[in-house]
Amino acid sequence: MSDPRMLALSPSGAVSERDSSALPSVATSDGRLSLLAASVGFLFAFRAVLVLISARWLNVGTEPGVIAGVLAEMLLMFMAVMQASGAKVQPLRWVLQLSSVRWVMAFLTFSCASLLWSATVSPAASALYWSTMAADVAIVLVLLRVGTAVELAHSMMKGYIVAGVILAAIAWIMPLESDQRLGDLDYFNTNQIGNLCAMGVFMAQLLSARKDGRWSVAQVFLMLTLLRSLSKSTLAAFLVSQGVIFFRDKSITLGKKALLTIVVVAVFLAFSGIIASYFNTYTTTGNQAETLTGRTGIWIYCLTEGIDKPWFGNGIDSLWKVAPPFGPELFEARHAENELLQQFFTYGLAGIAMLAGVYGSFYRSIRSLPRSATRAVLGALLLYILIRGLAEAEPFDLLLPLWSITIISAYVGLHARVDSTRASAGIAQCQEAGI
Repeated sequence: MSDPRMLALSPSGAVSERDSSALPSVATSDGRLSLLAASVGFLFAFRAVLVLISARWLNVGTEPGVIAGVLAEMLLMFMAVMQASGAKVQPLRWVLQLSSVRWVMAFLTFSCASLLWSATVSPAASALYWSTMAADVAIVLVLLRVGTAVELAHSMMKGYIVAGVILAAIAWIMPLESDQRLGDLDYFNTNQIGNLCAMGVFMAQLLSARKDGRWSVAQVFLMLTLLRSLSKSTLAAFLVSQGVIFFRDKSITLGKKALLTIVVVAVFLAFSGIIASYFNTYTTTGNQAETLTGRTGIWIYCLTEGIDKPWFGNGIDSLWKVAPPFGPELFEARHAENELLQQFFTYGLAGIAMLAGVYGSFYRSIRSLPRSATRAVLGALLLYILIRGLAEAEPFDLLLPLWSITIISAYVGLHARVDSTRASAGIAQCQEAGI
């Protein structure tokens, strides 16, 4: 028999080698590492600190940090294209048939078109940031032409986790913000730190669920950094989503659950002094960006301006330096501080439809998996994004980045087809094929 990793599904659901062009090579998690994919995952996380390095550490301004990130991605894209130009490439037809990926493409297309009517103060800068977001997705698609979805997804997660651990260490040694939280308010703030740590934990949990490596130490360090960051919305979303895993994952024994509960309580008690001090500052001197009442003002403005242009919104990057400063601190909002409002303000009702389409199709792809630890972690990840979206947003991308939706959708879609193959062709035949 030919290479079992080149198996595909025929229309009837049986295992077939004739349709290998419709479905890429399938591999279980055997610990293989794509250095290029790992480097891409590393960059996607580590670039969050590049502006801080150039502006604070090197004192050369913010532009070199932005340029460094763009150049690094261009280099990785060039390397991926060179790999994909060889003879052993796989068609992307199967990826583009995934509903989540189609919605990603629709979002990219519409957001690019909105540059035509956007009120942005710098169309060139906005176009550059859009190009970076699109390049993130493009590099994932190019990589899928030369590697298996499983190997690429795992490798990108590993690179992201390594970068997350490095960034967490940097956060601990940086000077604290005025409210004693981790980070730099201007260039690498506490919400960025918290989200990087949370996403790293979810990726480590996915790898652990697939029996690919040991990530306990990394998870503990990232969780402690997330707690110390005191990013309120991120912490709340993370605790709720992890609680869902805790109570619904049948693989966690009752004794382990009891031990984990004791550890969590002990950690919160150890940090109780810092938490109490921060909330005292938050309730007495919190600024426009920090307090609920401050964010309410931003929400009202975005809702009002969105209603004025309800169908297609104000266009990409139309809030930063365009909206009037908020509050006595003259805070300049980068985004709407709410993902639903952000999409409505930026793209109108079309933005809400795209947001529902992207997350809805992603949810359906997760539901296509059989009940397992992988499905539980992915479901918790989406719940984390939805809860965090109540008080956070991104100025260009979604809170669940488009590149991550693309690679995870390919990963999930491939495994769903393999699981369907197992059910229809029989366990014995799949074992013989090496799936």
